[in-house]
Amino acid sequence: MPPSPSNHLPGASTAATVLRVTAGNFLEQFDFFLFGFYATQIASVFFPAASEFASLMMTFAVFGAGFLMRPLGAVVLGAYIDDVGRRKGLIVTLALMACGTLLIAFVPGYARIGMLAPACVLIGRLLQGFSAGAELGGVSVYLAEMAPPGRKGFFTSWQSASQQVAIVVAAGLGFALNRYLDAASIAAWGWRVPFFVGCMIVPFIFMLRRNLDETEEFKARRHRPTMNEVFRTLAQNWAVVTAGVMLVAMTTTSFYLITVYAPTFGKTVLHLSTADSLLVTLCIAVSNFIWLPIGGALSDKFGRQPLLLAMAALAIFTAYPALSLLANSPSFAHMLLVLLWLSFMYGIYNGAMVVALTEVMPVEVRVAGFSLAYSLATAVFGGFTPAIATALIHGTGDKAAPGYWLSFAAICAVCATLMLYRRRTATLNPAS
Repeated sequence: MPPSPSNHLPGASTAATVLRVTAGNFLEQFDFFLFGFYATQIASVFFPAASEFASLMMTFAVFGAGFLMRPLGAVVLGAYIDDVGRRKGLIVTLALMACGTLLIAFVPGYARIGMLAPACVLIGRLLQGFSAGAELGGVSVYLAEMAPPGRKGFFTSWQSASQQVAIVVAAGLGFALNRYLDAASIAAWGWRVPFFVGCMIVPFIFMLRRNLDETEEFKARRHRPTMNEVFRTLAQNWAVVTAGVMLVAMTTTSFYLITVYAPTFGKTVLHLSTADSLLVTLCIAVSNFIWLPIGGALSDKFGRQPLLLAMAALAIFTAYPALSLLANSPSFAHMLLVLLWLSFMYGIYNGAMVVALTEVMPVEVRVAGFSLAYSLATAVFGGFTPAIATALIHGTGDKAAPGYWLSFAAICAVCATLMLYRRRTATLNPAS
């Protein structure tokens, strides 16, 4: 499967290039998943409160706060990447992400340094969010620009697929810790071990990213927009960015529901064992990894729009019933079955969605536009999904209530798909 000559990246095979560019995605999702899975331990160490619910909500609020920084990072770092190039920009995003990771891993708990502890955790999350704002866009655009003709969907799908590898590794580490340490040890210090592992792999990822080549498509561009030009172009295309936010809504909501929130849901709501919750999450990550490239390849063959509409429609009509089945009869088998179904819809949808988002954005601000739309969707929908799911269950008493949130996100996705592709058809056929 060699790339076309115009897209060939000297000195690197296609597979090696994909590995280098997606390595930062691995680190980002590795840390995000760990924060979600160990939310109860983090809540106890950094956010002690009168009730477990209040402590957990404060933890998820800080988790979500990192996503509020994503739009700022998307515009600032996205514009930087559109100006200096994909390679240099992705090294900067990785450096910022690593700083946030180190801070969260090593900061002492509330019992030792008081309010400074949650403040440092918040700063770490804000740094991670700022860098992640442009990381996904930069990686997706890089993959789209290096892809051979007719294979963009398949290639860009590896942006999301790399995140699933991170979840497999993180869940595997968590499963091992749960097997060899007791609950008290995990709560006291064991939860930090996977974060330390994340810090240890940072130098390796830096070496991979340093050897990236710039894409031929970017090098061929004669004009690179200034920051003011980026802002002006984004403002002129506000409708496209807004529709892009709605398009990403289903991706980011379903992803954080079935990966970051699912272990907490299994433990605290369904009262399944920690080992069972971790094992389900590991299986879901493997499922996502399989379906994402399939979704990208299917979108190359049949088009982006049919897959986007089909998967969003399935989510609208099946998300709540599926979670109701799980809530009414909680078990390892039912949790695995339901989340595998949600994983299928997520994987096929996102495999088509990522490349679609790169195609609808103006080429001169492709990274900034993609990053801004994705970051806003993550801030509004995905990043706060654990907190919203927790609040919905607490407020309604319905353990399946997160299904309503996913269905709403899917409705947004249907509307966005119809809007964007109607606009694209009108642009390509102005006389019709």
